[in-house]
Amino acid sequence: MPDIHELRTALIVEDDEDIRELLGTALRLKGFSILEAATGHEGLAKVREHQPDLITLDLNLPDLDGVEVCRQSRAMSDAYIVMVTARQDEIDRLLGLETGADDFIGKPFSPREFTARVSAMFRRPRTGPGAAGNGSPSLLRHNGLLMDVEGRTVSLDGEELALTRIEFDLLEALLDGASRVWSREALLDRVWGDGWALDHHLVEVHIRNLRRKLSDDTSNPRFIRTVRGVGYRLIPLTPVR
Repeated sequence: MPDIHELRTALIVEDDEDIRELLGTALRLKGFSILEAATGHEGLAKVREHQPDLITLDLNLPDLDGVEVCRQSRAMSDAYIVMVTARQDEIDRLLGLETGADDFIGKPFSPREFTARVSAMFRRPRTGPGAAGNGSPSLLRHNGLLMDVEGRTVSLDGEELALTRIEFDLLEALLDGASRVWSREALLDRVWGDGWALDHHLVEVHIRNLRRKLSDDTSNPRFIRTVRGVGYRLIPLTPVR
């Protein structure tokens, strides 16, 4: 049976040759073809030229900061991005995620854990479980929001929003289950896929980014309400009298 990653391309942006070799070996065993870059500028050029399916990105590059490489990569690519770094503090973790990274893994790491997390990302359908054809509507509306699930577009009060893939899938989950309170674990399972490491920071950071793009004031939200101790829900629509 062919591997689920067959014919997909991974770009490894890492200045440490040993780490590049370790990541490359692990991903080749999963069927990826491998591109390598030792600097941020070289990595960005290869993102632009090859449009890889997966990017692993070191935070400590010799020229550009990995956060800036992530931000620029996200502007021209919908690839999955995993930030790999020896810097373990929370600020770096959140910075990486806020620029559009899908996950963050610290050095030293287990190649088995790394490939398991990559596999979980690629098992998740890009159009999300609520896509048209699975019994859910292709157009979702709520309080000025219009989501075209098949076209992967969202507009707010007539203005199109630039959402990352993760932000889109989180918003789709909330719109598709508008009466539901979503726990962080349920959102991890829905958006990131079954078997994903239970890391609540992934949900919290991406929800914060989504709120910012929706101009949603947490003290008086229009769209997303935090349910303390549980998770998140969509603000119910006010009935028309």
